[in-house]
Amino acid sequence: MLDLFLVRHSITYGNTLGRYIGKRTDEPLTKDGIALLKRRYYPQVQTVFTSPLKRCVQTAALCYPDTPVHTLEELAECDFGEFENKNYKELSGNDKYQEWIDSNGTLPFPGGESREAFMERCQRGFSRCVEYCLREGLHSGALVVHGGTIMSILDAYAVPHQGYYDWQVGNGGGYQVRTSAVVWNERVQELHVVKKLAE
Repeated sequence: MLDLFLVRHSITYGNTLGRYIGKRTDEPLTKDGIALLKRRYYPQVQTVFTSPLKRCVQTAALCYPDTPVHTLEELAECDFGEFENKNYKELSGNDKYQEWIDSNGTLPFPGGESREAFMERCQRGFSRCVEYCLREGLHSGALVVHGGTIMSILDAYAVPHQGYYDWQVGNGGGYQVRTSAVVWNERVQELHVVKKLAE
């Protein structure tokens, strides 16, 4: 069996303001974000995969200080385009934003990624992580990534299936999921969600 912990990075300044903090905004953690991680317990694992963005790299270093880390570009957050580093108040009156809201978040971000392209990228990165663990004979690993990355992975592979937005998780939270070489390589690729991590 392979147990993976999908962990969302801790708090950044933009998070406290409800902004769309994506691939273009490379914010560090706040003091509160660092303190949050020190209050939490994260089961130790054999390897860690992380987005290249500071908030994930810092979170990984705090949660898994003595564990080998692999950085994958595919695991970065979505490119929010024109909405990047703005919140709903700052986007109020923006026609493109209203169109995006009216589409239930299914339209591409203006000047950024479409949800489909983002999800495909995240799933490609996640597959690389699983295949590495199986190839190396590992039984545990963690992905320290973004909320959108976790939603993309679970929307694609979690059983029973739930929608993209049903997998939202708070800063420092996440999910424990499980698969195996037989399930991943020989059957339909799927993840059993073991539990939600404490938030």
